[in-house]
Amino acid sequence: MGIRSFLAKPFAAYIASQTKEWSGKPGFYQEKTLQMLVQEGKSTLFGKDHDFASIKTYEDFKKHVPIRDYEALIPYVNQVLEGKPDILWKGKPAYFAKTSGTTSGTKYIPISKESAPHHFKSAFNASLSYIHETGKSAFLEGNLIFLSGSPQLDEIAGIKTGRLSGISNHLVPSFLRTNQKPSYQTNCIEDWEEKLDKIIDETLGADMRMISGIPPWAQMYFDRIQARTGKKIKDVFPNFSLFVYGGVNFEPYRAKLFDSIGKKIDSIETYPASEGFIAYQDSQHQEGMLLLLNTGIFYEFILTDEYFNDKPTRLGIEEVELGKNYAVIINSNSGLWGYSIGDTVKFVSKKPYRLVVSGRIKHFIPAFGEHVIGEEVEKTMKHTMQKFPEVELVEFTVAPNVAPKEGMPHHEWLIEFAHEPNNKEAFRLELDHQLRELNVYYDDLISGNILSTLKLTPLRKNTFIDYMKSVGKLGGQNKVPRLSNDRKIAEELVKFVI
Repeated sequence: MGIRSFLAKPFAAYIASQTKEWSGKPGFYQEKTLQMLVQEGKSTLFGKDHDFASIKTYEDFKKHVPIRDYEALIPYVNQVLEGKPDILWKGKPAYFAKTSGTTSGTKYIPISKESAPHHFKSAFNASLSYIHETGKSAFLEGNLIFLSGSPQLDEIAGIKTGRLSGISNHLVPSFLRTNQKPSYQTNCIEDWEEKLDKIIDETLGADMRMISGIPPWAQMYFDRIQARTGKKIKDVFPNFSLFVYGGVNFEPYRAKLFDSIGKKIDSIETYPASEGFIAYQDSQHQEGMLLLLNTGIFYEFILTDEYFNDKPTRLGIEEVELGKNYAVIINSNSGLWGYSIGDTVKFVSKKPYRLVVSGRIKHFIPAFGEHVIGEEVEKTMKHTMQKFPEVELVEFTVAPNVAPKEGMPHHEWLIEFAHEPNNKEAFRLELDHQLRELNVYYDDLISGNILSTLKLTPLRKNTFIDYMKSVGKLGGQNKVPRLSNDRKIAEELVKFVI
C-alpha cells in the first residue's frame, strides 16, 4: 500500500464522521449558515439595500430578499465588474466564473475567498466518502485526469476570470498535482480536438486509475484511444477503477462507456455549479447525491409548479417532501442572494437529504400544455433502452414541432446512436409509450389527436461533436440541453440527418 492510500483511510474516516454530524442536523446547520450569511452581508451594498440589519429569522429574510435570476442581479454584478468592493459580499471576489446565459449573454458568477476552497474540498470529500465506504484507495497511487476547460484565466478589474473547470484546476493542492494529467501546457490548449490528441499522447503510457469529466467528452477520449490502439480501455489502463462525473445524467451513456472500457467500474456522481458545489454521491449503495449543508450555502426550494407564480412558496430544507420537483435557490458566501440557479431537483431521501437532478427550470416542453421535463425524457430513454439492449447511445435531444410541413404537431427526438436499434420503428413506438406512461398530459394530447406520436430522427456519426464545434462549445464542461421548447438546436441538428 502506497503512502497516499495509507494516509487517505484515516482522513476518510474523519471526514465521514464530520459528514454524519452535519447531515444528521440539517435544520441546525442551515439556520447557522443563514445567520452567518446575514451577519457578514450587513455591511455590503446589497445588505444595506435590503435592510439586513432587521433580519432575525428566515421569515424576515424572505420578506426582505426576493428571488432573482442573473438578469435581475446584473446591476450589482456590474458594479463588482467595475472593481467596487463590498457590493454583494465583503471585499472583492477571488474569481469570476464565466458561463453562458440564455438571455443575458455571458454571465460572471462571483466566487469569494471563503467559497473558493469548497469547490475542490467537496470534490475531494466525494472521493474520501468512497474510500471510507468501500475501503478502496489504490486509485490514489496512480495517475488521475480531469477533462476540463483551460486553466488560463483572464482578469477583470483585477479579479481572475475563467471557466469554473479552469478555476478548479488552480484549487488542486500541490500533493495531488504530482500525479495529475494532463500537463498544464496541454490543459491550456483551447482547441478541444487538438487538446484531446495531446492528452492521449501524455496518458497512453501512464498508469491512469481515476478519470473525471462530463460523460460525452470522456467517451470521446475513450473513442480516440481505441482508434489509436485498437484496444479496450481496460487493456490500455489496466488499473483504471474509478470514473467521476457530473453535469449530465449518466444513464444514457453508461452502456457505451462501459463497453468502451471493457468492464464495469465504480463511479461517483457530483453536482458542481459555478454558484457552488451543491452535492455529491456519498454511497455506492444509496440512490442520489448528498446535499452539502455546511459549505456556506443556505438553500431554498420552490415547487416547479409554483415557480412562475408572482409569490411562490419558499421552503427551507426541512420543509421539502420526497418525490416532488423543486427549483433550487441559493444564498451563498459569494454574495448570491435569493438566486435561482436554474436547476430542478427531486429528493429521494431525508435521512440524510439526498437528491437527484431532474432538469432545468427553463428546459421543458410546454408547447402544447404537456410540461414534459428533463427527468421524464431521461427516464423514457432509460426504460426504452432496457427493452432494446442492443442500443448504445452517443447523445440525444428533444424539441417540439408545432407546425410541421406535413402531418400533425409532434415531439421530435434527435438521436445519435452508437449502435442503432434492430427495429427503429418499434424503438420509436416504445419511446412514445414510455413518455405517455410518465406524463399524463402528453398521453391526453396523443389520445385526443392533438399530437401525433413522436418522430424519431437518427443523426449521423459525430453529429453532436460537429454541432458543438460549430457553436464554439466543443469539449470542457459544455453540454447539449436534453430538451428545449423551441427549434433552435433542432434546426441545426437536422442538417446532420442520416
